[in-house]
Amino acid sequence: MATSTRAVLLVASLAALAGAAASVYFEPTIATRLAATEPGQRLLGVVLESRAPAPPAGIVPAKRGGIVPTMSLHALTGGKVEIPKAWAGKPTLVNLWATWCAPCLREMPELQAYADAQGSEGVQVVGIALDDATAVRAFLDRHAITYPNLVDAPGLADAGVRLGNPNGVLPYTLLVSPEGRVLKTRIGPFEDQRAIASWMR
Repeated sequence: MATSTRAVLLVASLAALAGAAASVYFEPTIATRLAATEPGQRLLGVVLESRAPAPPAGIVPAKRGGIVPTMSLHALTGGKVEIPKAWAGKPTLVNLWATWCAPCLREMPELQAYADAQGSEGVQVVGIALDDATAVRAFLDRHAITYPNLVDAPGLADAGVRLGNPNGVLPYTLLVSPEGRVLKTRIGPFEDQRAIASWMR
């Protein structure tokens, strides 16, 4: 490729990036719409991962296509649940949240409705609260959230980090295959059941 052609392509690429940045700055809903797409999610994931602190020694966050790391989490009903063994055999939508996270709380009724629509034969929905168990129990009872929820203490090696969210942005959702493999991830809340169903395809 001639030098002049390379220069033209470089200038055009820089102009496109500048235009995209200006669009996001002047029209913030574009950023929201972009984040709702699979390419947008991948880009957002790369940007957030580049800014995330390094995980503690020995902690390897899950990657898309990789197997969910084995971990033991507290069940609100008592005892511990072994992950991903507990999810084996069914696709599982796993949603990480906290009671102090307003976008998390807004999407939970939609996740509940989706879980209800799935019944016992469809996709299982599981929440993992990075929060205090007492606050989580009170919130779930108050808002009639009945799909299973587990609890983990927030920190540098919490379930969110291990499940591929080292930057700790909530809500964070992943789809796990019946074999325990991470199929896809999503940063940010779902707007409604339609958005959940579309993401699951």
